[in-house]
Amino acid sequence: MNKKIVVLGGGESGVGAAILAKDKGMDVFLSDYGKIAPHYKQQLIDEGIAWEEGGHDESRILAADEVIKSPGIAPTAPIMVKIAERGIPVISEIEFAGRYTDAKMVCITGSNGKTTTTLLTYHILKNAGINVGLAGNVGSSLALQVAREHHDVYVIELSSFQLENMYEFKANIAVMLNITPDHLDRYDYKMQNYVNAKFRIIRNLTPEDAFIFWQDDPVIQAQLRQVTTEARMYPFSEHLEKDVDAYIDADDELVLNTSHTSLKMPRNHLALHGLHNLYNSMAAGLSACLLDIRKEDIRRALEDFEGVEHRLEYVATVNGVRYINDSKATNVNSCWYALESMPKGVVLILGGKDKGNDYTEIESLVKEKVKAIVCMGKDNAKLLDFFTGKVDAIYDTHSLQDAVDTCAAIAASGDTVLLSPCCASFDLFSSYEDRGRQFKDAVKRLK
Repeated sequence: MNKKIVVLGGGESGVGAAILAKDKGMDVFLSDYGKIAPHYKQQLIDEGIAWEEGGHDESRILAADEVIKSPGIAPTAPIMVKIAERGIPVISEIEFAGRYTDAKMVCITGSNGKTTTTLLTYHILKNAGINVGLAGNVGSSLALQVAREHHDVYVIELSSFQLENMYEFKANIAVMLNITPDHLDRYDYKMQNYVNAKFRIIRNLTPEDAFIFWQDDPVIQAQLRQVTTEARMYPFSEHLEKDVDAYIDADDELVLNTSHTSLKMPRNHLALHGLHNLYNSMAAGLSACLLDIRKEDIRRALEDFEGVEHRLEYVATVNGVRYINDSKATNVNSCWYALESMPKGVVLILGGKDKGNDYTEIESLVKEKVKAIVCMGKDNAKLLDFFTGKVDAIYDTHSLQDAVDTCAAIAASGDTVLLSPCCASFDLFSSYEDRGRQFKDAVKRLK
């Protein structure tokens, strides 16, 4: 009898998983409690896969042999509780896809910098002529690529949500950029639960595999004292420390050292600027070295990478004021990195759906660099309470257009208007991409 697979969630990962399950001869049903986007519906129709939207057929779902859950569905959702009560195994799309490929896996996680590092690693490998796929939070569904394409290597961005339901899946190179508080509403407001989810990336690593991580992250260091891995360790740091494999030397050159490849290049040749991007470049460079990419290919790709939309993205200069779109900064630590790379004279736009944020992390940088804060959200009370009196001026706005108009009115030539919200976008926008695009449109209207 065919294995009964139920896929929950009709987005990129869910539809990809359903197609792979169909191709493997399984009995597949996809269910989405909300609406499925028209292009995903069409894919399901074209593939002849049974689906539903706007609710769950519980009897059909609870008859599954295995459930593939989209990462955005919380384990506390009513249908998930019923699935757990029945003892039905629940896995992620990444876990499912990993069963059907022997490609090498470069898996990247961290609270901040994941997307940049993933795209940079992919850029290096693709430009070096590797048959490489891009998956996870960026690119196409891993399951769909495994079903319909063939790649020798996959570069995969993994969120804590995706890692939650991974068990047998194995990375060949696991990258941990940093861990700072994020998504605590998903983890019972317990930081350790979030850390445990992140560290699932090192599950199943063997002595032939590699673990690349930021040496100076206190949360990573504390967890490494509690867990063990057989993988070879490749820590990176800003400066040379004991045992680090990537650092900046006394001549301001980036040094990458692995058992496979060693290379040096001037730091000022890196395409990406700022301390956080230095770490992203180190992690991507170490991954490429371990995959035996030629030194000249690594250097060239680190020099010509063009960055990520919505991450410290320059938009325009209007009346001498620079406008920067950092809409991807959906947590406080992301905003810290953005402010760290800015000159003084920042007009900072904050606000959105608060995920249990602690703003003390950016307090000293705000006092040092920010001349005004413009709050932008349905409810700005927490931001107003925290920052009033800590900056010269603070404003309460409830739409993006009002926020941008306010910034334009108070910013002087030489200032920087920085959208780096610290919060999720779902109070006023459909996604951080939607927020970023609307910001760019509003800035262009200022000209």
